[in-house]
Amino acid sequence: MNIATLKSQSTPKQNAYTQLTIQHEEEYGLAWYHMHAMPRPCFTTVLLDEIHCFFSDINAMREYADVKYVVLGSEVSGVFNLGGDLSRFAHLIQEKDRNGLMEYAIAYVDVLHLNHTGIERGITTISLVQGDALGGGFEAAISSDILIAERSAKMGFPEILFNLFPGMGAYSFLSRKVGHTVAEKMILSGRLYSAEELFDMGVVDVLAEEGQGEKEVYDYISREDKARNGITAFRAARKRTQALGYDELKEVTEIWVNAALNLGGRDLRMMERLVKRQSAKVK
Repeated sequence: MNIATLKSQSTPKQNAYTQLTIQHEEEYGLAWYHMHAMPRPCFTTVLLDEIHCFFSDINAMREYADVKYVVLGSEVSGVFNLGGDLSRFAHLIQEKDRNGLMEYAIAYVDVLHLNHTGIERGITTISLVQGDALGGGFEAAISSDILIAERSAKMGFPEILFNLFPGMGAYSFLSRKVGHTVAEKMILSGRLYSAEELFDMGVVDVLAEEGQGEKEVYDYISREDKARNGITAFRAARKRTQALGYDELKEVTEIWVNAALNLGGRDLRMMERLVKRQSAKVK
């Protein structure tokens, strides 16, 4: 499938981004944004800012182009996203910098909430997971309306391994999708799940064969387009009956910040070991 890079004044300017690659396919009403954060494929502050700018650009496009679908993916081989910036977390925790932790967490919650609400204009949001989605990366994936994953993908929440929990929406999103019991088991286990396991559990919506993730995105769009009015109306009704407001995400995030500041030396050393392990994985 030929994907044209956004270039015109009616679309986001690609050269404005350093950790995102933005693409647009007008014939499908589709915009892609692929992550390639540095120095690690995690949610850096730069990446969060750029995603927020991309969402603003999508809203600015409405008088020029009809964007119906937005797809989050990754340009890093074998990795969707490794989650929060653990190196930054460890530094802020050691400095007892509550404001710094809260500022980072709220920036992340802002992005996830916008994604969950269809960028506040009814856009269908899709995550395409090709590779590992850990912690905040998994949170990002499940904040979308549709999660498409290739069979080799692995997802999970390792935070309990360093005595914390995923505090930017994991429980809120998962419990509404698969129930409280399953969500709690997943979060407290700290284990990685295969895409196939998550499909059977109802977390993954579309299970793609290896290398077929992009094709499944187009196939899904084709199916939704045939009944888009009914599907999007039903989705809006479901979100209304299982409402997830910004205040809930923010209040849970405050609990996470307070818990993070209680971490001790052993916990921080485990966090730093995970950073080294993840960094080695993508070299």
